Amino acid sequence: MSKNILVLYYTQTGQLEDIVKNIAQPFEDKKDEYKVTYYNIQLKKDFPFPWPSDVFFNTFPESYLQIPSEILPPPEEVLNTKFDLILFGYQVWYLTPSIPIISFLKSGFAADILKNTPVVTISATRNMWMLSQEKLKVYLKNFDAKLVGNIALVDRRDNYTSVLTILRWMTTGQKEKSGILPAAGVSDEEINGAGKYGKIIERYFENNDLANLQPDLVKNGAVEIRAFLVRVEKVGNKIFTIWSNLIIKKKEKRPLLIKFFKVYLMAAIWIISPIVLIFHILLAPILWTKRQKQKEYLQGINLK
Repeated sequence: MSKNILVLYYTQTGQLEDIVKNIAQPFEDKKDEYKVTYYNIQLKKDFPFPWPSDVFFNTFPESYLQIPSEILPPPEEVLNTKFDLILFGYQVWYLTPSIPIISFLKSGFAADILKNTPVVTISATRNMWMLSQEKLKVYLKNFDAKLVGNIALVDRRDNYTSVLTILRWMTTGQKEKSGILPAAGVSDEEINGAGKYGKIIERYFENNDLANLQPDLVKNGAVEIRAFLVRVEKVGNKIFTIWSNLIIKKKEKRPLLIKFFKVYLMAAIWIISPIVLIFHILLAPILWTKRQKQKEYLQGINLK
């Protein structure tokens, strides 16, 4: 009897869809052993792509505070099947799983689909996904899902170059290299090579050894931790908490506050972030042990 594999994801640009399908390919190659089902989460009112700048920044408070939108019900095939493994693809918006992913997790459908099922999370982000993964872990734990693996693919270029390329991609739809700027997002090489992770997952799944999967994924490059970015995320979460609550509470001043937030965010990236980097470098000898423990934890799948 074949095993049921669910590939669950949301994508705007198609990048994450390419990644999860490449990871699922080793299961597709063994059709006599596995039945692979794809479920692309769909909102009743989807977000645009490319993003108009004002729409992108206006999603900030709901994104960060995990306020859901209404989704279309999953297909009956998804609702009526007990899956043996779920490959869960997601993006990060404002240091938090995206609104479509949060909307699915809060929809009532997620609990039935994820309960008591092994899950491998797969993210494709600019570079800051670590604390978003911590938020997702909480949902999975509350659903009694079994997080067995995590793959976090990122833009490997420096923090500031990737800011420029991601803004160009989001607002114009252009991912390709232009002028002095390289292509945006996860590299084509990594997207096309993502099947190697699928082979690792399939091997451990076939051997009923998913408890030992994550170290092998990490050894093969599935999770890169940059300590500086973890620090930026921690600071960002504190500041985003203040801004998001202020904008939500002051409804009548929302358009003006969103404009202020946009200016602040750009200043934080280009002015505050370099200052944080300097302190990060200066404190490296003192905090080396702490950062190593942090790295080991974030590369893993456990929840503190």
